[in-house]
Amino acid sequence: MFLNTKNCLIAKEIISIGSLSPAIVHPRELFRSVIKRASASVICAHNHPSGDPTPSTEDIVLTKRLVEVGDLIGIPLLDHMIIGDGSYVSLKERGYM
Repeated sequence: MFLNTKNCLIAKEIISIGSLSPAIVHPRELFRSVIKRASASVICAHNHPSGDPTPSTEDIVLTKRLVEVGDLIGIPLLDHMIIGDGSYVSLKERGYM
């Protein structure tokens, strides 16, 4: 989800589609779209097909990497949310970013 300077949604885009296990998302792919849309900040979200929104080690590592890249280029990642069956987990609320 791409946001403007007032944190209003300006666009949303699917960056990657995974399989039953991992989806590989490279920061370059995400931030290419963010920059193209002149976004001030970004929120990422993905689902866990298992229905359990508990973050995996890979989710946490990816989130930290996206935060680092966003900080480097001046476009902050505001949150990374994982959606499961009727619930979600915010990695920001859990303290992973």
